[in-house]
Amino acid sequence: MASDPSVDVVRVQQSCSSSSASPELSEEPPAEMVKMTKSKTFQAYLPNCHRTYSCIHCRAHLANHDELISKSFQGSQGRAYLFNSVVNVGCGPAEERVLLTGLHAVADIYCENCKTTLGWKYEHAFESSQKYKEGKFIIELAHMIKDNGWE
Repeated sequence: MASDPSVDVVRVQQSCSSSSASPELSEEPPAEMVKMTKSKTFQAYLPNCHRTYSCIHCRAHLANHDELISKSFQGSQGRAYLFNSVVNVGCGPAEERVLLTGLHAVADIYCENCKTTLGWKYEHAFESSQKYKEGKFIIELAHMIKDNGWE
Protein backbone atom coordinates (compact mmCIF):
# COMPACT_ATOMS: atom_id res chain seq x y z
CA MET A 1 0.00 0.00 0.00
CA ALA A 2 2.96 2.38 0.62
CA SER A 3 3.89 2.23 -3.08
CA ASP A 4 0.53 3.75 -4.11
CA PRO A 5 1.37 7.27 -5.41
CA SER A 6 -1.92 8.74 -4.14
CA VAL A 7 -0.95 7.76 -0.58
CA ASP A 8 2.41 9.54 -0.98
CA VAL A 9 0.71 12.69 -2.24
CA VAL A 10 -1.64 12.76 0.76
CA ARG A 11 1.29 12.19 3.13
CA VAL A 12 3.25 15.07 1.56
CA GLN A 13 0.30 17.44 1.77
CA GLN A 14 -0.28 16.54 5.42
CA SER A 15 3.36 17.01 6.39
CA CYS A 16 3.55 20.36 4.58
CA SER A 17 0.49 21.71 6.41
CA SER A 18 1.50 20.37 9.82
CA SER A 19 2.23 22.99 12.46
CA SER A 20 4.37 20.74 14.66
CA ALA A 21 8.01 21.73 14.95
CA SER A 22 9.43 18.23 15.17
CA PRO A 23 13.06 17.81 14.07
CA GLU A 24 12.14 15.39 11.27
CA LEU A 25 10.05 18.07 9.49
CA SER A 26 12.80 20.68 9.69
CA GLU A 27 15.17 18.53 7.60
CA GLU A 28 15.58 19.08 3.85
CA PRO A 29 12.61 17.43 2.08
CA PRO A 30 13.28 14.54 -0.32
CA ALA A 31 13.74 15.48 -3.99
CA GLU A 32 10.33 14.08 -4.95
CA MET A 33 8.60 16.47 -2.52
CA VAL A 34 10.47 19.43 -3.99
CA LYS A 35 9.43 18.37 -7.49
CA MET A 36 5.78 18.35 -6.53
CA THR A 37 5.82 21.78 -4.85
CA LYS A 38 8.31 23.65 -7.06
CA SER A 39 6.72 26.32 -9.24
CA LYS A 40 7.77 26.87 -12.84
CA THR A 41 9.75 29.96 -13.76
CA PHE A 42 10.34 31.12 -17.30
CA GLN A 43 13.09 33.35 -18.64
CA ALA A 44 10.55 35.86 -19.94
CA TYR A 45 6.90 36.59 -19.29
CA LEU A 46 4.82 38.38 -21.89
CA PRO A 47 2.28 40.99 -20.69
CA ASN A 48 -1.06 39.52 -19.58
CA CYS A 49 -2.97 42.21 -21.48
CA HIS A 50 -1.68 40.98 -24.87
CA ARG A 51 -2.71 37.94 -26.85
CA THR A 52 0.12 35.46 -26.59
CA TYR A 53 1.12 31.99 -27.73
CA SER A 54 2.47 29.46 -25.21
CA CYS A 55 4.04 26.01 -25.29
CA ILE A 56 1.21 23.47 -25.29
CA HIS A 57 3.32 21.07 -23.22
CA CYS A 58 4.36 23.35 -20.30
CA ARG A 59 2.58 26.70 -20.95
CA ALA A 60 5.82 28.72 -21.15
CA HIS A 61 5.24 31.95 -23.05
CA LEU A 62 6.59 31.80 -26.62
CA ALA A 63 5.41 34.80 -28.62
CA ASN A 64 3.25 37.90 -28.61
CA HIS A 65 0.54 38.02 -31.28
CA ASP A 66 2.00 41.36 -32.46
CA GLU A 67 5.13 39.46 -33.56
CA LEU A 68 3.16 37.16 -35.91
CA ILE A 69 4.14 37.64 -39.56
CA SER A 70 2.30 34.81 -41.31
CA LYS A 71 0.00 31.86 -40.63
CA SER A 72 0.72 30.30 -44.04
CA PHE A 73 3.73 28.12 -43.26
CA GLN A 74 4.25 24.38 -43.27
CA GLY A 75 6.25 22.71 -40.51
CA SER A 76 7.45 19.14 -40.35
CA GLN A 77 4.30 18.19 -38.41
CA GLY A 78 1.70 20.34 -40.15
CA ARG A 79 0.77 24.01 -40.18
CA ALA A 80 3.10 26.56 -38.62
CA TYR A 81 3.31 30.30 -37.93
CA LEU A 82 6.19 32.64 -38.77
CA PHE A 83 7.18 35.06 -36.00
CA ASN A 84 9.50 38.05 -35.90
CA SER A 85 10.68 37.24 -32.38
CA VAL A 86 10.07 34.62 -29.70
CA VAL A 87 10.93 34.16 -26.01
CA ASN A 88 11.86 31.20 -23.82
CA VAL A 89 13.36 29.21 -26.68
CA GLY A 90 16.80 27.73 -27.20
CA CYS A 91 18.49 27.30 -30.54
CA GLY A 92 20.35 24.27 -31.85
CA PRO A 93 23.15 24.31 -34.42
CA ALA A 94 22.37 25.59 -37.93
CA GLU A 95 22.18 23.09 -40.77
CA GLU A 96 21.24 23.28 -44.42
CA ARG A 97 17.84 21.84 -45.33
CA VAL A 98 15.84 21.76 -48.52
CA LEU A 99 12.39 23.07 -47.56
CA LEU A 100 9.31 23.65 -49.70
CA THR A 101 10.67 27.06 -50.72
CA GLY A 102 14.24 25.95 -51.44
CA LEU A 103 17.54 25.60 -49.63
CA HIS A 104 17.84 27.30 -46.25
CA ALA A 105 20.23 27.21 -43.31
CA VAL A 106 17.99 26.62 -40.28
CA ALA A 107 18.47 25.86 -36.59
CA ASP A 108 15.91 23.89 -34.61
CA ILE A 109 14.36 25.80 -31.71
CA TYR A 110 13.13 24.20 -28.52
CA CYS A 111 11.23 25.28 -25.41
CA GLU A 112 13.72 26.26 -22.71
CA ASN A 113 11.37 24.96 -20.02
CA CYS A 114 10.36 21.47 -21.27
CA LYS A 115 12.95 21.02 -24.08
CA THR A 116 10.32 20.13 -26.72
CA THR A 117 11.37 20.96 -30.29
CA LEU A 118 8.94 23.65 -31.49
CA GLY A 119 10.13 24.53 -34.98
CA TRP A 120 13.16 26.33 -36.36
CA LYS A 121 14.92 29.64 -36.91
CA TYR A 122 15.87 30.75 -40.41
CA GLU A 123 19.56 31.58 -40.27
CA HIS A 124 20.19 32.04 -44.00
CA ALA A 125 18.14 31.89 -47.18
CA PHE A 126 20.03 31.04 -50.38
CA GLU A 127 17.41 32.44 -52.75
CA SER A 128 16.92 36.21 -52.88
CA SER A 129 13.12 35.89 -52.78
CA GLN A 130 13.38 34.12 -49.41
CA LYS A 131 15.73 36.58 -47.66
CA TYR A 132 12.85 38.11 -45.67
CA LYS A 133 12.79 34.93 -43.55
CA GLU A 134 16.31 35.36 -42.19
CA GLY A 135 16.33 35.78 -38.42
CA LYS A 136 12.64 34.79 -38.19
CA PHE A 137 11.12 31.83 -36.32
CA ILE A 138 8.72 29.03 -37.27
CA ILE A 139 6.60 27.49 -34.51
CA GLU A 140 4.37 24.57 -35.40
CA LEU A 141 0.73 24.75 -34.31
CA ALA A 142 1.02 21.27 -32.81
CA HIS A 143 3.29 22.74 -30.10
CA MET A 144 1.56 25.97 -29.12
CA ILE A 145 -1.65 27.22 -27.58
CA LYS A 146 -3.31 30.64 -27.52
CA ASP A 147 -3.19 32.39 -24.13
CA ASN A 148 -4.38 35.69 -22.63
CA GLY A 149 -7.01 37.92 -24.17
CA TRP A 150 -8.35 35.66 -26.93
CA GLU A 151 -12.12 35.77 -27.23
